[in-house]
Amino acid sequence: MTTLFTHVFNMSITAAVIAFFVNNFVIVNAMVPTGSMETTIMTNDRLMAFRWSYLFNSPSRFDVVVFHNPNRPPDHDLYIKRIIGMPGETVLVANGRVYIDGEFLEEDATFIKEDFFGNHGPFLVGENEFFVMGDHRNGSSDSRFWENPFVPEDLIVDRAVFKYFRGFEMLR
Repeated sequence: MTTLFTHVFNMSITAAVIAFFVNNFVIVNAMVPTGSMETTIMTNDRLMAFRWSYLFNSPSRFDVVVFHNPNRPPDHDLYIKRIIGMPGETVLVANGRVYIDGEFLEEDATFIKEDFFGNHGPFLVGENEFFVMGDHRNGSSDSRFWENPFVPEDLIVDRAVFKYFRGFEMLR
């Protein structure tokens, strides 16, 4: 009986160590509390992101990223938004249309489902920084409204890859 108990105990400890390692160094398992990314990610959806997504690549325009808000303490909640502006670019929102360096940004209709309104900017994105926006443009607190509008690359935790609650779907 002692041998069975020891075996089960050792397996439990091993499983806990593996789970801790995977959850802290490989993936982020997140629940989305707001509608700022609708209709791509709905309120209360759960998603998986990989911490090593940017180990060999840099973030790209339209990536959905999980990050620490540059306007809050680093240990505060994680945010999820889409990268719109890249380092060195000027982002302008005029009459609800996004312009990058004066050129209209053609966005994929699969993630922008609504007309949005407003005029914001221009924002000159610094080196190693990104300008992010939620897909639900009329209901998102994002770079357009923050005191410090840019997300430094070192605050990006990872790229969201898929959602798995209420159906499995790869994120674009």
